[in-house]
Amino acid sequence: MYTVEYLKSFTRKIFIKMGSSLEHANLAADVLLSADLRGVDSHGVARLSGYVRLWKQGRLNAQPDIKIVHETPSTAVLDGDLGAGLVVAPKAMQIAIEKAKLVGTGWVAVKNSNHYGIAGYHSMLALDEDMIGWSMTNASPLVAPTFSKSKLLGTNPISVAIPADKEPPLVIDMATTPVANGKLEVKQRKGEDIPNGWAQDNEGNPSSDASVLKNGGAMLPLGSDREHGSHKGYCLGGLVDILSAVLPGANYGPWVPPFVPYVPMLDNPVGDGIGHFLGAMRVDAFRPADEFKQHMDNWITTFRNAEPTAAFNQVLVPGDPERKLSKERLKHGINLLPQVIEDLEKLANYFQIKFKKME
Repeated sequence: MYTVEYLKSFTRKIFIKMGSSLEHANLAADVLLSADLRGVDSHGVARLSGYVRLWKQGRLNAQPDIKIVHETPSTAVLDGDLGAGLVVAPKAMQIAIEKAKLVGTGWVAVKNSNHYGIAGYHSMLALDEDMIGWSMTNASPLVAPTFSKSKLLGTNPISVAIPADKEPPLVIDMATTPVANGKLEVKQRKGEDIPNGWAQDNEGNPSSDASVLKNGGAMLPLGSDREHGSHKGYCLGGLVDILSAVLPGANYGPWVPPFVPYVPMLDNPVGDGIGHFLGAMRVDAFRPADEFKQHMDNWITTFRNAEPTAAFNQVLVPGDPERKLSKERLKHGINLLPQVIEDLEKLANYFQIKFKKME
């Protein structure tokens, strides 16, 4: 078990060793550890070695000059200068929030960025301002559209964070695939098979092999197959790709620069880096914020108090499991898989810093 503060301190040191400013290193560490806290282990410190790999390859700029390249009162396009999405996306959301303060809503599309961690971190930045936050990004081309063997989309997550009054905020944070790619990586580390419906082999047949992507297979869209609505997951993933990349001028479809090492980069990019799409909507641009939040409380309690089926004790609303796990991990620490600990030890040796094994 590792304390959150210890892992955050270690992550901060790694980014500083790569040349990041203290401000950017703190932010990157905060985003990664927020994933571990919320139980999204695939996007936390387990991803740290991936950012270092990109930096070694010259695909991640540790000292980016992040700037607006196009702007209107309610919109902007941000060039991330190949910085880590962990620092580029929060800046984009802050710009969206400032625009929303002035005109009611703000939308920022980002190009020339990298993997931005969990989508929910960025959408939740709007909550303290009584705003609804939106966050989405395209990602490594690992997903085959419905009826296809070709990998053309990423897991392309969508997150929406909505403030409430006495109840905790409602936070939707979901991939447009049955699971995020990191869930397959966790299964690999544990030596476990994946459930049917997550992926297919290179011939388009269902696969339970957690390493199927490394062998030419593909993930499936949300819904898994046509009979269970995979065309809807395909549409959602495509929408994220268009808003996050086609709109600002980032790479889209199969040209998205991959975060995983086993997917090659294409030689003919159609844009700059990967893309994100962030938004903030001021609640009082629609109705008084207090009034809205009281009704959100009513919405949340109504759904949470719905009669559960025999197999379950309670109906949950989006964000409930993550909040519960955050409290537990803040109190008791985070349990890392042996393979993740080994990766962190290798990083420590490379940068000549200490990483201690915890009891």
